[in-house]
Amino acid sequence: MQNSNNTADIISTVEFNHTGELLATGDKGGRVVIFQREQESKNQIHRRGEYNVYSTFQSHEPEFDYLKSLEIEEKINKIRWLPQQNAAYFLLSTNDKTVKLWKVSERDKRPEGYNLKDEEGRLRDPATITTLRVPVLRPMDLMVEATPRRVFANAHTYHINSISVNSDYETYMSADDLRINLWNFEITNQSFNIVDIKPANMEELTEVITAAEFHPHHCNTFVYSSSKGTIRLCDMRASALCDRHTKFFEEPEDPSNRSFFSEIISSISDVKFSHSGRYIMTRDYLTVKVWDLNMENRPIETYQVHDYLRSKLCSLYENDCIFDKFECVWNGSDSVIMTGSYNNFFRMFDRNTKRDVTLEASRENSKPRAILKPRKVCVGGKRRKDEISVDSLDFSKKILHTAWHPSENIIAVAATNNLYIFQDKVN
Repeated sequence: MQNSNNTADIISTVEFNHTGELLATGDKGGRVVIFQREQESKNQIHRRGEYNVYSTFQSHEPEFDYLKSLEIEEKINKIRWLPQQNAAYFLLSTNDKTVKLWKVSERDKRPEGYNLKDEEGRLRDPATITTLRVPVLRPMDLMVEATPRRVFANAHTYHINSISVNSDYETYMSADDLRINLWNFEITNQSFNIVDIKPANMEELTEVITAAEFHPHHCNTFVYSSSKGTIRLCDMRASALCDRHTKFFEEPEDPSNRSFFSEIISSISDVKFSHSGRYIMTRDYLTVKVWDLNMENRPIETYQVHDYLRSKLCSLYENDCIFDKFECVWNGSDSVIMTGSYNNFFRMFDRNTKRDVTLEASRENSKPRAILKPRKVCVGGKRRKDEISVDSLDFSKKILHTAWHPSENIIAVAATNNLYIFQDKVN
């Protein structure tokens, strides 16, 4: 668990790498903290270790756009790992405007015995060099270095909300409110615009792009979601500019549920392909939905995250919480989904048994070996002793970002400026 009271320390993204051995968090202060899982200890063969800080580095700094008189925050919006090809690790991190490719590598040896430099590193006078020395590598304390390898800048007029690495591992995309750009990892000075929904007259703007992701196996396919609650599946083989989608997923609205807040709460805050590539999961303000790629007219599953807030939408609008952007994640086998809520609650839905549970990330249950007790929220009427009333929920404590280990039951939950890591007691 990591914790602090500074606004810069508010965690803004959480992401496991492809093996689950590393876990990266980004925060509002532009920092990336990477945690590494300890190896098995000799005396406890079956017990894998805790996650400990491996590397911390400043990824983005605050900037000022003089042409637009705009301050560009350093806050990390998203982190995406690249699959490991060698001993080093690579990850993409982005703030509102600039994507960076970072290399994280280890050094535990240093060269000694230079010919042209002395031991302090100063250049020697060539005239004084009479012998040739063979440099040797000497062991040193392990150092983890993070170096920026590429900076992909100046391609977004609006704020970047998503980055997604393609399954070809040669390209990735970055999405802002109105456009999606395709980048090659080797080329930083130009990107290819694959979606542009900006109207000729900005007064005619009716929707914005809220999230985008590549298909896990087909490098030509990607989806993006909108503030109108719709999802578009695009195929880059069909045309260079994907302004015409291949599939369009939308659930018809029930007129009896229509209210002043309908449009706001139907905006999709996150979209994720299942690991199998067969399903898409979307999160809006009150629900998580699972869509089958072969059925566009309605989702195959809908899960109520916190339906008890339906009667509270007016006050949630007044305190701006109704605009919170919750994320959602699949477990490694696509059988369970997880998403956050208020009061530091997070929800899990088992797709097979249809059982769901509300858990709480708090100091009290973060002690080692503590077992998370399910929480219940009651609406009006009599309250049982282990229930919490909907009126006493703390809306300043919210879990927007979560991550699930790719193959094990280990989850990471960001509760404002605390990171909680929970694992299944069987492990």
